[in-house]
Amino acid sequence: MKPERVFADTNIFLRYLTDDVPEQADAVEGLLETAAGILLVTNGLVMAEMVWTLESFYRLSRREIKDKVLAILNTPGLELVDRDLVLEAVVGYADRGVDFIDAYNGAWMLRQGITVACTFDRKHFGRLEGVTVKVPGQAGR
Repeated sequence: MKPERVFADTNIFLRYLTDDVPEQADAVEGLLETAAGILLVTNGLVMAEMVWTLESFYRLSRREIKDKVLAILNTPGLELVDRDLVLEAVVGYADRGVDFIDAYNGAWMLRQGITVACTFDRKHFGRLEGVTVKVPGQAGR
């Protein structure tokens, strides 16, 4: 019998990773360890919200956040729908200093065969390998 697929929201991961509400962290740990007949499923938006919260509220470093995202990506019994994009994004976020969403969008673009980003955000998109920035109103760029 196939396990029931159940959506896992951002707060599940935040409680588990930060242990700021110990009872909830323990409950999530138990859920992850037993996964009794369920498959937890989540997506890149949940990971983006998690990165943003760990950075803005918990004030963790990019390296610490990368480690936490990688821990989630390697959690047995969890399906991350766009896992490869999240992995590329967290590497760009931590190693190249690119905002997570911009790194995610850059990875998505390249997978779609799109190499030019039309944006005013030259700073972040310009750090992404394989991406050319086109700034509206600036000829030849």
